[in-house]
Amino acid sequence: MRRAIILLVMLTLFMPSFITRAAPPTIEGCQILPADNPWNADISGAAVHPNSANIINYINSSQPSRTKIHPDFGDNQEYGIPWTTVDSTQPKVPVTFDYWDESDPGPYPIPPNAPVEGGGDRHVLVIERDNCILYETYASVYVGGANQAWEAGSGAIWNLNSNALRPDTWTSADAAGLPILPGLARCDEAMSGEITHALRFTVRRTRGPLNAHVYPATHSAPTTDDSEWGNLNIPVMGMRFRLKPDYDTSGFGPQALAIVQALKTYGMILADNGSNWYISGERDRNECWNDDDLNILKNIPGDEFEVIVSPPPATVVVPAPTLYQPADDAAVTNTKPILSWNTVTSATSYEFQIGRTDPPTTPAIVVDSTEYTQYIPEDPLLAGFTYFWRVRANTPGGVTTDWSNVRAVTIAQQAGAMPIRNFYSITPPTLTWNRVTGASQYHIQLADNTGFNSPIIDTNVSNSQLSINAPPGLTTGTYYWRVQAQSSTGVWSLWSPAESFIFDSGS
Repeated sequence: MRRAIILLVMLTLFMPSFITRAAPPTIEGCQILPADNPWNADISGAAVHPNSANIINYINSSQPSRTKIHPDFGDNQEYGIPWTTVDSTQPKVPVTFDYWDESDPGPYPIPPNAPVEGGGDRHVLVIERDNCILYETYASVYVGGANQAWEAGSGAIWNLNSNALRPDTWTSADAAGLPILPGLARCDEAMSGEITHALRFTVRRTRGPLNAHVYPATHSAPTTDDSEWGNLNIPVMGMRFRLKPDYDTSGFGPQALAIVQALKTYGMILADNGSNWYISGERDRNECWNDDDLNILKNIPGDEFEVIVSPPPATVVVPAPTLYQPADDAAVTNTKPILSWNTVTSATSYEFQIGRTDPPTTPAIVVDSTEYTQYIPEDPLLAGFTYFWRVRANTPGGVTTDWSNVRAVTIAQQAGAMPIRNFYSITPPTLTWNRVTGASQYHIQLADNTGFNSPIIDTNVSNSQLSINAPPGLTTGTYYWRVQAQSSTGVWSLWSPAESFIFDSGS
């Protein structure tokens, strides 16, 4: 994958009513994108692109040594793209990115021993199977250390239950801004006799920048110079190719035949720059691939393919965020716990709520999606109380997801800690002090700081107490107060030492 000039225009050509739907492929209980996702679209009836023949000829002429299909996977463990699955207990670790401005910030649940693709691209693909979230990185290097961190060129997080795309002009772990896993040929599928999705493939040269990607791609990485940007014979990221319907399928073994049928029914999507006609598949997981079978695919000429008109955009329903940590009903001793959630593809920001009611009703706090998928309370939460929190995502076009499920977190009193002094819940205290002989009135100040800057209450009273029954803007936190007395001759005493109390507003 190579990041290149950002494109401003996205060309989407489509014709209606040519797609049929089947159940989407699955991995360990997770569907690999919805049934109406373009990767899962049956395009056997799609219209041929009007410039198909010229595009095919250009591809073949750009690399004369590569004019036939080549499966870039097999029984050799050096080939193919590996993937792995984890459950929701897998620790999420920090990942730093070269292209941070087009990468989902994470953290990512990548184990230290996650398999890494060989060669220069070094992709890492991880499915968090409990929530069906796919994490993909490019140019991945394990850094280690106390945080078991990774470094990568770019990274993307995909909700496998959603059709949400990357923001337009964004890359992913792949040059076209697409997910990688949905386009891999998998041996278990091939052995079942049916692959029900499109395959990922590469060509040597792609066009840019005008109209330089088509749906479902969101990014281009042109390998041509400026003089060729207007050459419409050069393919662009996201273009879909289909093996011609009348191509003879006799003589193929079972694995190759399943791939050939998939190329006729679902086609393949241009996802990256590389050698011409290289089709991607998974790294051999269980000594499953049969090279004698797969090598027959190398006899299929590139000119037996045709470019089709891109499918129409699928319906996008962006799921609500999934809360990550702490676990629901967890008890923590940290009064400023890290409250985190998964990255929502295409989110522009998140809205966060936390309060003492279920669901919380406090004003939403906006969290920048380009930097964080977590929130740390600014003020300490009170020990001995339970708080409820939830999150929702804002996406392009002003669309806001539903709220996530509500989780509860209890701030536990640390063992051996002293009891909280002067704590008041819901009803604020009545402040009292001793009478001063000869005093005509008392001056009292209440503030949220020991310097009594901008006091919340600054008033005079004639008696020796003040009830704070209707506090002006008193919220959860620590407050400080002091008193001075005025004599009958108008002389003010020194301020008393400051006292404090903790108040819980119940919100």
